[in-house]
Amino acid sequence: MNTQTSLSPQFYLTAPAPCPYLAGEMERKVFTHLIGPRAGEMNDLLTQGGFRRSQNIAYRPACERCRACVSVRILANAFKPTKSMRRVMTSNRDLVSTVFPAQPSTEQFSLFRRYLDFRHQTGGMSDMSALDYVIMVEDTHVQTRIIEYRLPPSDEAPDEKGELVAVALTDLMGDGLSMVYSFFNPEFDKRSLGTFMVLDHIERTRNLGLPHVYLGYWVKGSRKMGYKVRYQPQEHLTAHGWEVYAPEEISE
Repeated sequence: MNTQTSLSPQFYLTAPAPCPYLAGEMERKVFTHLIGPRAGEMNDLLTQGGFRRSQNIAYRPACERCRACVSVRILANAFKPTKSMRRVMTSNRDLVSTVFPAQPSTEQFSLFRRYLDFRHQTGGMSDMSALDYVIMVEDTHVQTRIIEYRLPPSDEAPDEKGELVAVALTDLMGDGLSMVYSFFNPEFDKRSLGTFMVLDHIERTRNLGLPHVYLGYWVKGSRKMGYKVRYQPQEHLTAHGWEVYAPEEISE
């Protein structure tokens, strides 16, 4: 009997399910497991080929009728912030950011639940428990990091940590950073923390000497995904490979 384990990934196809982004469409995904000593290498290759990571799974859309989901990556070294983005950077320059291994905390989960309850009251993540959050963070075989963003310590308690206001779960890859998931305190809406975390990842990628920030999928016509094309220049994965994308208009 041959007991040798194949080093080639095995791919699987999900059953059709309602699309969470476009009404009336059905989605299917092709996926494989990211485990073992080659997980990091496979994550790099698959992400560059349009896959996304969720826990120890790499997946990409494989819908029968629709091709609306487009992989997006920012060209970090050529990125030019808009005036509104520069204002976001200025308004958040007081935040203290710290990079940790992929380890969850009660404080993170509390912020995560607040974010879901405000932004995603329906959908697949709306009922996630503390255990679900632990699995989302810890179940990784690649170089995953947690970045915490905090307000500065108060004058009354200068030795204590400031309030946690945003968190990013991020993969470090050979050609850049992949933003797996991020969340923030919705009460600080004037700070535009979602935008700030993308801008911060662009700067971190530059400092690492790497070219790309992967944002996942952009879906034209989906309001949830519209923000992703604001970060220019960027590339979209097409049938001809990665190509520079220029929207007709970018709002300030």
